[in-house]
Amino acid sequence: MGSETASGMPAPDPKHAVRATRSAGRKMRSLLLDAASRLFKERGLSGTSISDIAAAADAFPSQITYYFRTKEALFVEAASRDMLYLARATEQAALKAHTPREYTHALAETVTATDTVAFFAEALTLTRRRQDLAPLVERTIERLHGEGARAYAGQVERHGWRSLRAPEESSRRFWAIAIGVIVEGFAMGRGAEEMCRELLRALGEQATSTSANDGSRLRLVGDRDHSPSTDGETSS
Repeated sequence: MGSETASGMPAPDPKHAVRATRSAGRKMRSLLLDAASRLFKERGLSGTSISDIAAAADAFPSQITYYFRTKEALFVEAASRDMLYLARATEQAALKAHTPREYTHALAETVTATDTVAFFAEALTLTRRRQDLAPLVERTIERLHGEGARAYAGQVERHGWRSLRAPEESSRRFWAIAIGVIVEGFAMGRGAEEMCRELLRALGEQATSTSANDGSRLRLVGDRDHSPSTDGETSS
């Protein structure tokens, strides 16, 4: 029989208490990351204080240092999380595509529509001076590449496109070009549409469509019988 409190009521289940504490902790971390992301994008790292973030999340400054240690660590984690959210949204948008050209346009339009990539680029720069924060950025980049490659490979297989590059190579290339184009675009004061056009130009052709009655297998880099076409392009 379970233990009872002095009032005769059953004592709380210790495991339930631990789960409740963990759940509350995850919720608080999420609230702090949401508030930090918004403020960092609006004001930058130097223009945002720990007190500002705590107030926006209805939390205490000590909770930020408890969960994230430093403002810089919070900045990198918020930027990394936003980048993974953007990658997921990008992949979801591209699922509606039926041709390589539509696929690439969906990717390019989604990644250039927000300032998330520029935010993440600031986190990349920050790790140059704070190598202790580099592992989080490295894991984020590897997830971008891995999940992008799986999404791209799935679309290629689903539609029977002929990929000019292996999925992993294509995903890495897409994100490298996207980050470069968007960082340059923000620095030059370009709008989303202009950055999207530049990204499409830089990506070029990476896959071609097959005809509906073409039963040939997926051709990747290294296949001898591949011949280029101009039907479209894909990226990630």
